Amino acid sequence: MDDRKLVFFTSIEDQGGVIVKETPKFDLDLYIQNYKGRTRFERLFHIGRSSVPLCVDALKAAVQEAKAGKDILRYQMAVNSLFQAARNEPEALLDKAWLDAKAKENRETTLHLQAELQGYKNNLIKESIRMGNEDLGKHFEAIGDVEAAMDSYWKMRPDVSSTEQLVDIGKLLVRVAIERHDWKSVANHLSKHVNSANDSDPKAKALKTYARIANGIAALGQERYKEAAFSFVEANSDVSPEVYNQIASPNDVAIYGGLLALATMDRHELQAHLLDNDSFREFLQREPHIRRAITQFVNGRYAACIEILESYRPDYLLDIYLQKHVPKLYADIRTKSIVQYLKPFSCVRLDTMQKAFNGPGPSIEDELFTMIKDGKLNARIDAINKSVMPLSTDSRQQMQSYALHTFEDYEKQALDRIRRMNIMAADLEVKGTRKPGSMNDIPMGMAMEGAGDLA
Repeated sequence: MDDRKLVFFTSIEDQGGVIVKETPKFDLDLYIQNYKGRTRFERLFHIGRSSVPLCVDALKAAVQEAKAGKDILRYQMAVNSLFQAARNEPEALLDKAWLDAKAKENRETTLHLQAELQGYKNNLIKESIRMGNEDLGKHFEAIGDVEAAMDSYWKMRPDVSSTEQLVDIGKLLVRVAIERHDWKSVANHLSKHVNSANDSDPKAKALKTYARIANGIAALGQERYKEAAFSFVEANSDVSPEVYNQIASPNDVAIYGGLLALATMDRHELQAHLLDNDSFREFLQREPHIRRAITQFVNGRYAACIEILESYRPDYLLDIYLQKHVPKLYADIRTKSIVQYLKPFSCVRLDTMQKAFNGPGPSIEDELFTMIKDGKLNARIDAINKSVMPLSTDSRQQMQSYALHTFEDYEKQALDRIRRMNIMAADLEVKGTRKPGSMNDIPMGMAMEGAGDLA
């Protein structure tokens, strides 16, 4: 790393950014082709400020992406970052002529669309007002004014005339909320707009998949990992990526769903919801290493699963949604693996476990001690013999407790049935409430007293 790059990344690291020094396994050009819309710039810019090997290429691509659009601020941000990292690149020089021309064009377009909308309002044409607000909102979104864009999209709601139009508004609001990382708003817009679509609608399958992927991203952002896992796993692979490629790609669905499932689901759930799920298996074919990791975990080869995931850690640290969750997800997967590994044994030597789970971080003994202390592992460490002994519960006591509980439950049910049979034989009726003024009703107390005598 040259001195200029070193200063650039040191500054980012001081601000709390994550720096990835390893070269990722994906090809940048092929990776970015999976996306459309404003997320392309976001991902390129994020990679450029996180990956040391891809820094210059990603930032140059971000400059070109910004220049192909209307967002002046994004263009300035990309040029400024590239200038700090590699000032000798041609793209690192600010194109002031383009800036001035684009700023003027944006102002003129804004005034034109606002004048058009005002004309529609004066003529009280509802459909034209709705479309005018949509055009203005998309323009604001394109130039980077997401607050104004969301305001314009909200103003479309009073003028909708069909469920399809309401769903379209919801997708626009969801897209802007995801860009703002406003995860609560994403869930609200999905429940109010997108999920209101009729199941008989031919587009229902596509809308449900869009909603599940958007909800998965929002749940991931709020660290509701199991909910996010099920959202991604339930996405339909038959739906064209064009439906959701402004927020994610099919590869993302496989990676997000696979990692989150490994961190939150047990082996039986992984088998049922991922490996035996025909639809999600289609997603996994795009990321075969994720499928291999899941298969290894289900088959009890936990060290192999962790090894696969560790080799792809740099890739996941460059994802705009996964980056800050990777350490927690990897730690949860490792903890689950260790717990599952110990289950069949009464005693395991520490050096054997160290060899099986040879990963980064503290020694296996310190890791096991922390897990026991946090209540994640029910075991005891023998420091003298250098071994760990899982503590199993008394199965005999459990069976006795279960049998006693079953007997008490059966006795209660039998008495209730005998009492009911006696009440019916005596031609009595028990009611929950007594209707005032009714001469034919038998008071509940009398009925129960008679039933007690019969019993």
